Amino acid sequence: MNTRTTLVVAVALGLAATACSQSDDDAPEVTAENTPTATEPAPAAADQPMENGNPFFVESDLYLHYPKFDQIENEHYLPAFERGMEEHLVEIEAIANNPEAPTFDNTLVAMERSGALLNRVSRVFYAMASAHTNDTIEEVRSDMAPRLAAHGDAILLNDALFQRVRTIHDARDNMELDPESYRLVEETYRDFVRAGAELNAAEKEQLKAYNAELASLQTEFSQNVLGEVNAKAIVVDDAAKLDGLGESGIAKAAAAAESRDMAGKFVLPLLNTSGQPPLSSLTDRELRLRIMETSLGRGSSGGEFDNREVLSRVATIRAERAQLLGYPNHAAYSLENQTARTVDAVNERLGSLAPPAVANAKREAAELQALIDAEGGDFELAAADWAFYTEKLRKEKFNFDESQLKPYFELDNVLTRGVFYAAEKVYGLTFEPRPDLPTYHPDVRVWEVFDADGSTLALFIEDMYARESKRGGAWMNAYVSQSDLLGDQPVVANHLNIPKPPAGEPTLLTWDEVTTLFHEFGHALHGMFSDVKYPSFSGTSVPRDFVEYPSQVNEMWADWPEVLANYAVHHETGEPLPQEMLDKVLASAQFNEGFRTTEYLAAALLDQAWHQRTPDELPGADGLLDFEAQALENAGVAFAPVPPRYRSTYFSHIVGGYSAGYYAYIWSEVLDADSVEWFKENGGMLRENGDHFRRTLLSRGGSKDAMALFEDFRGRAPDVQPLLERRGLTAN
Repeated sequence: MNTRTTLVVAVALGLAATACSQSDDDAPEVTAENTPTATEPAPAAADQPMENGNPFFVESDLYLHYPKFDQIENEHYLPAFERGMEEHLVEIEAIANNPEAPTFDNTLVAMERSGALLNRVSRVFYAMASAHTNDTIEEVRSDMAPRLAAHGDAILLNDALFQRVRTIHDARDNMELDPESYRLVEETYRDFVRAGAELNAAEKEQLKAYNAELASLQTEFSQNVLGEVNAKAIVVDDAAKLDGLGESGIAKAAAAAESRDMAGKFVLPLLNTSGQPPLSSLTDRELRLRIMETSLGRGSSGGEFDNREVLSRVATIRAERAQLLGYPNHAAYSLENQTARTVDAVNERLGSLAPPAVANAKREAAELQALIDAEGGDFELAAADWAFYTEKLRKEKFNFDESQLKPYFELDNVLTRGVFYAAEKVYGLTFEPRPDLPTYHPDVRVWEVFDADGSTLALFIEDMYARESKRGGAWMNAYVSQSDLLGDQPVVANHLNIPKPPAGEPTLLTWDEVTTLFHEFGHALHGMFSDVKYPSFSGTSVPRDFVEYPSQVNEMWADWPEVLANYAVHHETGEPLPQEMLDKVLASAQFNEGFRTTEYLAAALLDQAWHQRTPDELPGADGLLDFEAQALENAGVAFAPVPPRYRSTYFSHIVGGYSAGYYAYIWSEVLDADSVEWFKENGGMLRENGDHFRRTLLSRGGSKDAMALFEDFRGRAPDVQPLLERRGLTAN
């Protein structure tokens, strides 16, 4: 849980108000009276004054305070950060040194209102650092990381401020506070204590040094990951080696080469995951092995992007900092603030799932090896072969391959007739394009979202295509978060990394990309439906092991018959997806589930291995790969044909916001699978079901304990059985 002040620090590290898929809140004050309405558009941007020409210095007067992307330049960020920090500290000092006795309003509410400029620039800057970065942004990012960490420490380690917070906390039961305000008192106090407010002066100085170094290292790690993904894209000289990609795939590879001034060659860009999409279709085994070797070696093979020393130091500092704060290790510190609460709870959940998952994966591997042998292949199944032979086996078992589906999944159809259609049916939402609002890239689109009563609910930004300036994966972030206190409505964004087709060709999605689109929009709904008073509790400001849950629930509509029939039509003929093909897709739901679960669990267990160690148990750079191998062996998930979804040196989730928290996806999926059962038991796609989910959970943000919200929705504690059945883990 983040207070307004700690959220500024989180934004500085690129963690705040962002929810990711596996593929990884505040707003300035405004009153209802001066909020533009749909029928009263804001004046043209060019007509609005800007102090010193910097668009961050005044709050955007575009609709719902939408950012002025058409006026924001690289040179605006650093001055806005510097003034924002200065103004914020002035506000904090005024609160801390207020001669009046501390009250809820003059301390906690005042803190919630503080830092408007810093939040404005942070939200846009870190969104661009992920979605559309450049050398200047990366330089500012490196410069600001330790400075913003120090800024956060100046607030959270301010003893006068903490004493006011403590006084209010001690008196909370004698104050007439509504439940959300009472929770704000408790969460703010806890945040200060967890940030080191009770340490002595020398310990605080050590903590500040840790935080500053961590901020710089985290930035360096993520920059290395992005830099190496771009630098190590696979270059192919001969089109014949791309057999299996198809004409469209080869054309994309040629276009990618042209964009890199390599005309006549072919480039296969890398994603941040261990597995790479071309591996499922390339017939040239030598090329497949080269792609997988390059992918798995990232960050650990020497050179300018090597992350071994960086990761070793990050893990060591986290372990030392945790002990300074009174915890045995970083995982214990991190999990205390999650729904899991303890290391034992996470270990029990992951440990119980690993044996059946690996057993499934080994059975799948035996089937793939039999297929290789039947074809006369004189080699043993390797990680580079898994996706290729899985697609062959899928076709053999179910008489279809994934390429047959893509013509039915055109991007705009999936978005408007699938994702938006489901939101209309379940929640009563409607969507209208807003081409008048500026964007930061030509591929980006903006939609106004209307509630069931016709009123404006939010603005939604969608940024679907991969590009070199964009980090890998898929995620949601908020530019403006809902808050009754500040009178703000949400401006939220979804980002995917769909390969952009050559000009004039349709964007056809894989089934995984379809479900990712529904998943990320689930995060967007969580942000858009927020109905809380305090910005600290807005939208996705919930524990990391809860934030994925609502988005995973939204995936259920991807193959819901009514929704699928509406969007799954052939992009050329308009013919619907044949029922026979759909039946095969559904019948294959647990196909390759052993691989999928094992690669995820291996990554989640690696995360725990790094963060459940004391400083003296962690390896240096030279011992990192041995440490990783031993951790996988100890956890029972060391199976060479199924490498972890992320190896340590490009595992951006755990160096960023998911440190000791990558288990959150499976933890959330327990809640998700149980919730899907509730929808099915209660009639499925009904407005009353959506309204119940929205009222009891989606609208509440972090204003109530996360598991209490689940029980408000479900009527009981979660049941793990639906998850076990979904993943095919019940028969092992």
